[in-house]
Amino acid sequence: MKLLARYMRPYLAAVFAVIGLVLARAMSELALPRIMGLIVDGGIAAGNVPYILRLGLLMLAINLVGMACAFGSSYLSAKVSVGVGAALRRDLFAKASALAPADMDRFGASSLITRITNDAGQVQNLAMMSLRLMLMAPLMMVGGIIMALSQDARLSSILAVALPVLALLVAAFGRRGMPLFKAIQEKTDGLNRVTRENLSGLRVIRAFNRREREEARFGEANRDLADTAVSVAKLMALLMPLIMFLLNLAIVVVLWFGARRVNLGSMRIGSLMAFVQYLGQILSSLLMVSMLFIMIPRASVSLSRLRELLDAEESIRDDMSPVSLDAALSGGLRLEFDGVSMRYHGAEALALEGVRFSCEPGKLIAVIGGTGSGKSSLLKLALRFHDPEAGAVRLGGVDLRRLRQAELRSIIGYVPQKSFLFSKSVALNVGYGSPEADAARIREALEAAQAAGFVAAMAGGVDAELARGGTTVSGGQRQRLAMARALARRPLIYLFDDSFSALDTTTEFALREALKAYAKDAIVLMVTQRVRSAKAADLILVLDEGRVAGLGSHDELAAGNAVYRELLGSQAEEGLRHER
Repeated sequence: MKLLARYMRPYLAAVFAVIGLVLARAMSELALPRIMGLIVDGGIAAGNVPYILRLGLLMLAINLVGMACAFGSSYLSAKVSVGVGAALRRDLFAKASALAPADMDRFGASSLITRITNDAGQVQNLAMMSLRLMLMAPLMMVGGIIMALSQDARLSSILAVALPVLALLVAAFGRRGMPLFKAIQEKTDGLNRVTRENLSGLRVIRAFNRREREEARFGEANRDLADTAVSVAKLMALLMPLIMFLLNLAIVVVLWFGARRVNLGSMRIGSLMAFVQYLGQILSSLLMVSMLFIMIPRASVSLSRLRELLDAEESIRDDMSPVSLDAALSGGLRLEFDGVSMRYHGAEALALEGVRFSCEPGKLIAVIGGTGSGKSSLLKLALRFHDPEAGAVRLGGVDLRRLRQAELRSIIGYVPQKSFLFSKSVALNVGYGSPEADAARIREALEAAQAAGFVAAMAGGVDAELARGGTTVSGGQRQRLAMARALARRPLIYLFDDSFSALDTTTEFALREALKAYAKDAIVLMVTQRVRSAKAADLILVLDEGRVAGLGSHDELAAGNAVYRELLGSQAEEGLRHER
């Protein structure tokens, strides 16, 4: 609850206003049965019409005040809760966005989505209900007990039996419901994960005729969540009738003993009517408490999940006394991998071990190796998506961990292995990393990336809207647009992660030639699985199971490096098979 209190702090004025309005509303509600009792005993029984009219007008005025207070408290409660929810979602999204890929893997994308949407919604509802009910319920209960005692102390002894029974019942149901609410949130994560995988991999699922299997998988996750939700619904469905039964039973007992006291002259009819109404208010306040017991366990689970995310330690953080980028570059533009070793979160084996080489401006360095050899991991170290377990990556002689992440990435043009495009126009996608880029610069980048032709053929040209992920263009076109995005930035360091895999030979050659003009004074580090792409590099780094297996030109490696020769031979055989 400390987390909720922290987010409600900016709305203290509204919270205190709600408290005042709820207090006024409770007092007005507690006054009505007393006035009604006086009307019956002093007005109806005595036939005093002016007295009835006078107190009737007072009741009407109190009712109007109560209605105004109820409206005001509801409005302010909604305003506070919506503000809390918005601030919470903003901070959760900012935290999730700040997490390094290694940190995000600990949570999972589906769980992060659930926390930012569903869990934040639960806390927002709790904020609203707590303002409206958490104060109103105890006020009505305590006030009702005091007013009931003022009507008849002996008849109030019935409350001493009814209230503890109801309180124990509500507490027992709350204790039973907490594990179920936690399970609901976890199973919602699971359902979101299955849904996300199915929608993202729809083409693969259909291509392999696995739709029925995936529907069954979704159905299983859906049933699992539904079964848990039904268990909670059964619990709550049993709680409400039990509370209503005990409430009505208490009223029947009060009427039974109250009627006897009226017959004996120990109590007046108006007082009995007021007592029954106070009993109803007391037990209604318990119903409010039971509603809170339904919400609080679920919101508590959500709060703990949100706190876990907000308090998550970031594995990639800026140095407390960082070196400026200008100071690092004063030593020259040179990217050096100095005996770096790296391990992914939760992995037993190292992804990279003792890798040592350097990149100079104006030279193209290709990184080649088999699947899982650690090629992409090198680029993640250069981007500081991960930090090395041993060794260091240096820029101008300065460890990257001493640089601010934003400054480092401002000089990097990165083309990922999976080219992701946003649901924006072509122009906005190409200029995504360089907001200052004008139309001429975007057009120039598209031409260099060999994308100008197909973009011009699109309806709207550079203003054509792309679907999320760029699904409205082919894989090769996505790669070229992603390449244009990196080129438009005109960075000092280019990182290409298997960025030519979907391109034909002619397009790849033309793109490489255009790249020379862009990267003549920049560092270019290119990951590839194809020897054909690596041949034109000034230097080729061969990786094998995370270790450096060779470093040299194509001719040097082809002559004496066993791993490179094996790659060369396997790809030559594959080329012959394709020709046949």
